[in-house]
Amino acid sequence: MLLAIDVGNTNIVFAICDGDDIKWRWRISTDGQRTADEYAVWLHQLMQLEGVERTLIDAAIIATVVPPTLFNLQRLCRKYFDVEPLVVAVGNVNLGLRIDLPNPAEVGADRLVNSIAAHAAHAGNLVIVDFGTATTFDVVSGDGAYQGGVIAPGINLSMDALYMAAAKLPRIAVEPPTDGGGNELGVIGKGTVHAMQSGVFWGYVGLIEGLLKRITSEIVGPVTVIATGGLATLFNRHTSAIDHVDGDLTIRGLVRIHALNSGQTSKP
Repeated sequence: MLLAIDVGNTNIVFAICDGDDIKWRWRISTDGQRTADEYAVWLHQLMQLEGVERTLIDAAIIATVVPPTLFNLQRLCRKYFDVEPLVVAVGNVNLGLRIDLPNPAEVGADRLVNSIAAHAAHAGNLVIVDFGTATTFDVVSGDGAYQGGVIAPGINLSMDALYMAAAKLPRIAVEPPTDGGGNELGVIGKGTVHAMQSGVFWGYVGLIEGLLKRITSEIVGPVTVIATGGLATLFNRHTSAIDHVDGDLTIRGLVRIHALNSGQTSKP
């Protein structure tokens, strides 16, 4: 089985995959100082709870946007699973995707992995929206070329900045304003929390719709929009700009890259 490790700025996802089937997945906060031994203790305990033997792992793949995490994750794979992990990086692996940019190495591994998974699952021109620490918009042409994209602050970053910079404003949840009984209120705030929720949530819906409108205006032909990330389902309920939601898009991309490079991920 394949151990797929997706390192984001906020969380790391560990998934054990059998072919295209994601059997188990666990999440831990990202910490560049965490050691291989600490990862091993945490991960092995979770595997034991699920009855998963570590000897089932015969390959591993890592995609990280936090370089300090890489060494210890590689050490985790080598020391505790006896596999040499494949590291997703431009020029190091077969991505199955052409990168039409002046400097392909600038593109984050997570954005490429998402693009690869989306192109494998959907035909035609694509825009992939990933609701992470940053919200990214990535464009893939119908013939499988990564065209570039947009990076915007994630909604939690925006919300935290508002809370930290304004002394009298409280911390709020990411959700549209409601009356407490589940009924949504109008956009015009009738109190501080209501006003903040409208500004943050509906302002972000406006950002999503506005950027997608501008992006698709630069693409010739129909475009399919795929969303992923923790808040994808929430925003999908409040905008018609998103066509599909796939919460496992990044893991699916890692599985596909491993399949394209399977000769490089084996027992040492």
